[in-house]
Amino acid sequence: MRMWRAGRGPSLWLAGGGAARLCSSNTPKTPSSSSSHLKSPRPQAEKLRRRRERDEAILSGQRNSTEDTSAKWSEKQKIVYTAHTPPGTKKDTSLPFPSSYSPEYVESSWYQWWEKEGFFSPEQHEQLSHSVDQTFSLCIPPPNVTGTLHLGHALTVAVEDALVRWRRMQGYRVLWVPGCDHAGIATQAVVERKLLREKGKHRQDFTREEFLQEVWKWKNSKGEEIYHQLRMLGASLDWSRACFTMDPGFSRAVTTAFVKLCDSGLIYRSEGLVSWSCALESAISDIEVDAKELSGQTMLAVPGYENKVEFGTMYTFAYPVEGHDMEVAVSTTRPETMLGDVAVAVHPDDPRYEAVHGKQCRHPFTYRLLPIITDTMVDMELGTGAVKVTPAHDHTDFLLSQRHSLPRPTVIEGNGTMTSSCGEWLEGVKRFDARQLVVDALVEKKLFRGKTNHATTLPICSRSGDVIEPLLKKQWFVRCEEMAKNAIKAVDNGQLEIIPHYYTKTWKNWLSNISDWCISRQLWWGHQIPAYQVELPNSTDKQEEQWVWGENEDEARQKAAVKYGVKPEAVTLTRDPDVLDTWFSSGLFPFAMLGWPEQTTDLQRFYPNSILETGSDLIFFWVARMVMLGTELTGQLPFKQVLFHSLVRDKYGRKMSKSLGNVIDPLDVIHGVSLERLQEKVKEGNIDPKEQLVAMEAQKKDFPKGIPQCGTDALRFALCSHKMQGEDISLSISQVLSCRHFCNKIWQTLRFTLGVLGDNTTPVGTLEETTPLSSMDRWICSRLHSTVAQCEKALEAYELHIVTSALYSFWVHNLCDVYMEYAKPVLAQEDKGAVVQADTNSSGRARQVASTILYHCVSTSLAMLSPFMPFLTEELWQRLQPFRPDAGAHTSLCLEPYPHSSQLAHWHYPEEERDFLLVQDVIRAARSLRAQCGMTKEKPVMWATCSPRQAQVLLKFESAVWTLGRISRLQIYCPDGADNVPSVHATPPPKGSLIGVVDHTCQLHLHIQGGINIDKQIQQLSQRRHKLVPKLDEILCRVQSPDYLIKVPAHVRQQMDEKVSAMQQELKIIEDQLKELQKTLRTEE
Repeated sequence: MRMWRAGRGPSLWLAGGGAARLCSSNTPKTPSSSSSHLKSPRPQAEKLRRRRERDEAILSGQRNSTEDTSAKWSEKQKIVYTAHTPPGTKKDTSLPFPSSYSPEYVESSWYQWWEKEGFFSPEQHEQLSHSVDQTFSLCIPPPNVTGTLHLGHALTVAVEDALVRWRRMQGYRVLWVPGCDHAGIATQAVVERKLLREKGKHRQDFTREEFLQEVWKWKNSKGEEIYHQLRMLGASLDWSRACFTMDPGFSRAVTTAFVKLCDSGLIYRSEGLVSWSCALESAISDIEVDAKELSGQTMLAVPGYENKVEFGTMYTFAYPVEGHDMEVAVSTTRPETMLGDVAVAVHPDDPRYEAVHGKQCRHPFTYRLLPIITDTMVDMELGTGAVKVTPAHDHTDFLLSQRHSLPRPTVIEGNGTMTSSCGEWLEGVKRFDARQLVVDALVEKKLFRGKTNHATTLPICSRSGDVIEPLLKKQWFVRCEEMAKNAIKAVDNGQLEIIPHYYTKTWKNWLSNISDWCISRQLWWGHQIPAYQVELPNSTDKQEEQWVWGENEDEARQKAAVKYGVKPEAVTLTRDPDVLDTWFSSGLFPFAMLGWPEQTTDLQRFYPNSILETGSDLIFFWVARMVMLGTELTGQLPFKQVLFHSLVRDKYGRKMSKSLGNVIDPLDVIHGVSLERLQEKVKEGNIDPKEQLVAMEAQKKDFPKGIPQCGTDALRFALCSHKMQGEDISLSISQVLSCRHFCNKIWQTLRFTLGVLGDNTTPVGTLEETTPLSSMDRWICSRLHSTVAQCEKALEAYELHIVTSALYSFWVHNLCDVYMEYAKPVLAQEDKGAVVQADTNSSGRARQVASTILYHCVSTSLAMLSPFMPFLTEELWQRLQPFRPDAGAHTSLCLEPYPHSSQLAHWHYPEEERDFLLVQDVIRAARSLRAQCGMTKEKPVMWATCSPRQAQVLLKFESAVWTLGRISRLQIYCPDGADNVPSVHATPPPKGSLIGVVDHTCQLHLHIQGGINIDKQIQQLSQRRHKLVPKLDEILCRVQSPDYLIKVPAHVRQQMDEKVSAMQQELKIIEDQLKELQKTLRTEE
């Protein structure tokens, strides 16, 4: 058991034994690839409980009420684009307009045309009439070449492409570089499995060159899959600059970086503990270590073992004290490592062990004498208070060995078998088989003191499923301390902005406690380390290792000759067979992709990058390393801003992971997929049988009919609709389906607009020369201006969810639900009598202005939606082009100027927007009264009692109230008098009318002269009262609280007072109406 004093430093992985605590903060930093930076996990019991509850919820069939709607969908008619359009040619939009939205139809042909025309290239910038002398550059976080994209990647693409398309439309010179990471461990593992499956051969059956040929063959056949997905997602990447981390140019950048860092002393070779995968026989990166939490004794399958292995158990045994009739008991989860014990440690202040300070224990198998040392690192409250020290297989013990100058014997080989130093009885035995042999031997020697259940966190290799083994190896390390200080300073002085800002604290905490970074990997696939071991004439085996490095072997040989004072031909060089950690090459991406170390035009123009956008889970593994390496190697920060988005989780709150089987392919959401195919994908994955059962049950519950075809635009819009800079995103397919319905709403709006514009394709008036006539025209124009202004502000702050919300609200709630419904009679020149009263004498002029305003509202909204819905907006914008007022149009919407509020300044009517809030409330009240009376086609006369100011507003928007409220006339009465307001009646509404409350000063009255269903009216009013009373009580409770006047601002208190007044008035009206109805009912009886 590890009993180091808690709370003194960051946690380190402890194979099989949970997280060990480091000593005080002044402990010297040692080379380590361990996950010392990881946050302390939640208490294990709590995490396990939550996970168990999630799994049980899935398996028990409990349903989430918010998600049940996802099952309510029916197969939509698929309309296919059939016109002959060779790849790369422009789509024919003169064909008849389909009756409904179909993603398959809309998304056909556009991307190939955009790509062939070079619209995504920064060189296109010179041809833009609205170009500005500003640059926007970034790289896509390079996905692993082994995999396929999931919804987390789709979020990255949706967010980055929205920003890229927005900046391009603003006239910036934009470069967005695609790329793939060679993924050393993952790719090698995939190819090794493939060769074993297809040829029955292991990697060791090939030479290194032969094996690498097989990897390249696999990469060339499989590697384009991710690029295909990116194109399907509509990512406007510059494919001419696509970058693979094993390309010759990139490989040269990696070599140069290594050599420069070695020359400056920032890379060094040293012996240190690394996280080792025995299955891969390689050190692995922190990101490739998963934490498996165990609540106690657990049998787990481990690669290379026929039977399951026991974990989550604490073993206690005794060491006899040499020359004394006493013993010291120690506890461990790793009894097999006791062959490598070199000491026993106790706390100097622990009274139980005062008598053994400075004494020695005799090892029962190696017969070494183990000193009993004292150290304040030991936590005497844990276990027996005495700790076995195994420096070569435990990170904390390694630190302790440095403090006390202890030896570090290795007892486990890189292949996971015990070494010869353990004795013949254990040599060559697998480490977990040796565990039981050691326990049996301790029992035989009467030194075993028992075993107990022990909750622990087991580090697992995510690539092989193997249990990580800390091993002492000579490796290459990057010295991080000074570079980390510079990275902290860059944020402190404002050179580097981290968004959201709360990640700044995380950034500082991790970089302040950073360990040196092990960059050696014992693989064949990757960038072979450009370092060479030097053998000189007359050198002996006992000499210290001698190393040089260089861009190539000749350069390294010259360096060796100069360094050791010999002729170049006398030097024998052996290149290090290891490769560099994949994260080392990924850390160079922002500048290596632009041609560094050459001073290329791209590097001078686009470096530093404008921004890095990525998931918050990569803050340490990738972002911090890019900042450190970029600053050191180029003298500049690699980017000016870092934008982190949240993680995408499934609806049960689980991170999307292949090991859980809950990953969703974005193409399955775009094209649709059957439940059967989803289940097949889970079975094809190499996941734990229990997790497979949970995953398949979740699919049956969530997607009983599979996933409907939603289309790219709907998926992108749904992803961008979530607040990125906050909580993790729990995306449901029902949300994406809602966005598909929005796509159809946009489609139908265009059908209506094209019908209004007619077939003569006469250009409409320009936006600048169009002046709205009616109050409703001014309102919708002003709403468009306000929406554009809101989107401008939100885009600059990268708050895409505000942009999508504003655009949805304008299109659906303002344009479709209100303005178009109001304008239909005007545009169709119908109901010229009572219903529509034009603000001018010319109905033809009113129609012309309304149709022009409708065109500009639709056209401008499409341009604003374009970064989020590129396919749909391109399709519809192209169909509007024959009516465009300016002939010099760009060929594609993606090159159009992005709308800005200054263009619409003459359309800003804040008073109309403010006044229309009352109008909307009146319309809602009117519709509610009609519904109460069961009116469907009738358009009754209604009365409004209100203040003089409200009367003016209602008269100004009179035609809108009539049309949208579906009434024939509105009589207005002001109880306080309205001599200065014409058309206001002097007499109040008829008694016995139904009343609808608008606010505390405005009510609507509907007088019914017979045919009313009294029982139904009493029921409806009683239900309304039943809902109103508790709401009013709740608000009154808040208002009457002791600290209400102190904590609540005055303007909010005023709003609450008005709300209370309106609710009290409505309650009184309901009570009065119920009395009248009861009286009428008794009279009729």
